[in-house]
Amino acid sequence: MSDEQEVKRERKIMTPEEREAKIKAAAEARAAREAAKAQAGDAEASTEDAAAEGTAAEAKPERKILTDEEKEAKVKAAAEARAARAKAKEEAEAAAAEAAPKEPSYNQPRLDRAIEILKTKVAVDAVEESYINENNSHLPTLTIKGEHWYTCAELLKHDEAFQCDYLRNVSGADHETHMEVVYHMVSISTQHEYCIHVKTDREQPSVASVTPIWQTANWNEREIYDLLGIAFPGHPDLRRIMMSDDWVGHPLRKDYVPLDSEV
Repeated sequence: MSDEQEVKRERKIMTPEEREAKIKAAAEARAAREAAKAQAGDAEASTEDAAAEGTAAEAKPERKILTDEEKEAKVKAAAEARAARAKAKEEAEAAAAEAAPKEPSYNQPRLDRAIEILKTKVAVDAVEESYINENNSHLPTLTIKGEHWYTCAELLKHDEAFQCDYLRNVSGADHETHMEVVYHMVSISTQHEYCIHVKTDREQPSVASVTPIWQTANWNEREIYDLLGIAFPGHPDLRRIMMSDDWVGHPLRKDYVPLDSEV
């Protein structure tokens, strides 16, 4: 055997079992290295997250839990603040309204003329109140004293200044302190409209019937008598129109108490 052959070691030929064991060992080594690397990364990330959470916790103050008394005080303070703002707004609007006087209604001259005629031709105290109802097409509205109502009604229909030949509607109302009958009338020729209020006592309510002047008042007055108990002296046939003749009380009065609770 030569010297070269002596130095060179003979290469060992592995069996299949040995080769498989070597491959398996290499794979396990790689997996171990990757697992160690991943674990190190997770630990670093956890440390960073914990540090961030700690910083956020330090920056965000702890929320205080209010007691019932503190909650009530907070709600009360908020309500007072809202009320103060509303009052300030109302005062500002009122001041603005005073600073800029409102233009008189285009129907104000007609209302003034009506008052003048009624006071001159009927009685000085015939008109108790008057105003322009701006929310209802600037409707001239007057409150007439009950004792002068029938004479005023005749004037409103027949006088050339009014010519209210059509009584559009009659309604009644219980205001608790008094009763009231409201008349809406119009002149077909001039298209001028008026609203008349007549107040009456609540204990023994009575307003002169205008059915002899406007026949359209007939059933309206009967309905008001039936449901509110307001009498209309001078009505040709004042009797109930909706409830039965033996019905006790007047259902639209605010003090009405039905005898039968099931009704």
